[in-house]
Parts: sequence; C-alpha cells; structure tokens
Amino acid sequence: MDHSVSIQQLFALHSKQLELQWISGEEHLVNITPDKDDTQDYPIVGYFSTIHPNQIQVIGLKELDYFKSLPDAAVNNILSSIGDIRQPVFIVAMQARLPDSILKYTVEKNIPVLISALSGRKLIEYLRYYLSQLISEKTIRHGVFMEVMGIGLLISGPSGIGKSELALELLSRGHRLVADDAPEFTRTGPDVLHGTCPDTLHGFIEVRGLGVLNVRAMFGETAVIHTKRLRLVINMELFSEDAHQTLNRLDTTEHYENILDVDIPLLNIPVAPGRNMAVIVEAAVRNHVLRQSGYNATKDFIQRQQQTINKNKT
Repeated sequence: MDHSVSIQQLFALHSKQLELQWISGEEHLVNITPDKDDTQDYPIVGYFSTIHPNQIQVIGLKELDYFKSLPDAAVNNILSSIGDIRQPVFIVAMQARLPDSILKYTVEKNIPVLISALSGRKLIEYLRYYLSQLISEKTIRHGVFMEVMGIGLLISGPSGIGKSELALELLSRGHRLVADDAPEFTRTGPDVLHGTCPDTLHGFIEVRGLGVLNVRAMFGETAVIHTKRLRLVINMELFSEDAHQTLNRLDTTEHYENILDVDIPLLNIPVAPGRNMAVIVEAAVRNHVLRQSGYNATKDFIQRQQQTINKNKT
C-alpha cells in the first residue's frame, strides 16, 4: 500500500531544498497521496490545471498572467473546479505574488498556499523527486545490508546464525555497511529497491560478545554508506546432513525472494564449521555478476560434460 505524507511534513523535511515559505493555511493538515479511482490515476504534482487535477498545483508566471486576464467570477469558477477529488495545495513559483482574489479564496476554502524561489519547471522536478521518496512503498527486513564488490547484498537468516559476525569480517576485507539488523527498503522503480538504515542505527553494528560497535570509528568514514540498490539476497541456513545428501549440485534453477513485488535473486548458503563464509559470499557475488552478464558456470559445465559424452560415443 502506498504511503501518504502531509504538506507540513514535506515542508519540514525539504523546505530548504525547495526554497519554500508559508503564505497561508499552515494549520490545515493536507495529506499528499497518489489516490486512485477505478479508471485513472490522478497526478500529484503539476502546473495549475483543471483538466489534470494535480493535488499540488504549481502556479508559475504564465498561470498568474492568465488569472489576471480574467474577471474575479471566472477565476472563482476555475478554482472551485479543482477541489472535487482531493484537497489541493497551491505553490507559487519564482516568489510571485498571488492576486488578492485568489488568496482570499484559498483562505475561505482552507487551501494551503506556499511560495518558492525556484522556477516552475525546477520546482515540479524537485517536488516529484522528494515526494517519490516519501510516498514510495517501504518495508523493513531482518538482516544485514551491505555493499560487497559494488553490489547491494542483504544477508538474512535466523537469529544467532552469525550474520553480524560475517558482516564484521566483510568489513575487515574492505566492503561497506549500509544497515545492520533492520534495513529499510523502498521501491523506487518498477523493479528497483533501495535500502537505507534508520537514523538511530546508522553506522552501528551489534556482535554477540562484543556488544554495539561503531563501524565508522573502527574502519573509517568510507566503511559506511547511506543507501544502495538491493541486487542479491544471501540466506544463511544451518547445515543439515539430510539436505546435503539430497542437494542437486548441478541445479540450474534460479531462486528469488519477493520484496515489495520485486523479485530479487536469492542464494541459500549452508553454515557449517570450517566454512569461510566471507570468501564464499565474495565468490557468490562475483558469480552473480557473471550470471547477470549472461554467463552461467553450471550450464557451461553441463554443456562441456555433454560434449565429452557425445565425443566418446563416436
């Protein structure tokens, strides 16, 4: 389900980047949300329009010139036609001044009005970017999210299996931490997930027996990054002799984990004494990169076996 954010929250988070100031209506809470009906999607942000009922109506210099050319009654008719679907918000670009008649109408109808120093085009571009980040679907997954060889990797598995210890060894090998324990993933595109860390946990990792460690202080500033695209999930599982006996060593099946309706490649790796998990994870990431480029070592090996068998038959 899509999230909503109020115009007040948007102002609190991004007023500096958007160069926003309140004109009126700050006390009126308005949620910005990509509402839908059965037939169409209504855009969130755009230039002032009665045909496309944007919730955030950006008023530029051309729109102001148009309003000034009309009598007050016509302006009121236009304004009254845009609030039928969602409570609108007006943002005036280029620090322009709204006509008194429009400002009076917005006060009467409890329509929040803000002003920005940005041009209309840039304001719309910035608004769409920041709102997409705030409204996008989000989920929190248990595990450690890292960047390994440039690839966003989520290390998952049951509690106590050694995820944080593996992350600590990967950090010592020059890889980077995004989030420990509770990374938050946001769907930023049709098949794209980005992971971040809650502010209170950013840069920290908990290792049993050592407690909470400050990764930045221990490994340096470059050992921590704020966000990364998720491309691979490695699930650590306890070694089972029964599962080992039935394991298909030449399995070519691709496995995926579905997160926010995005299928992410998944590898299940058994954990057993004597296995160097950091080396195995690095090899898994390298192999994943090769697979993404079109090369599958297992299929290559099977093909070579078959060629040898066919050759021996002749």
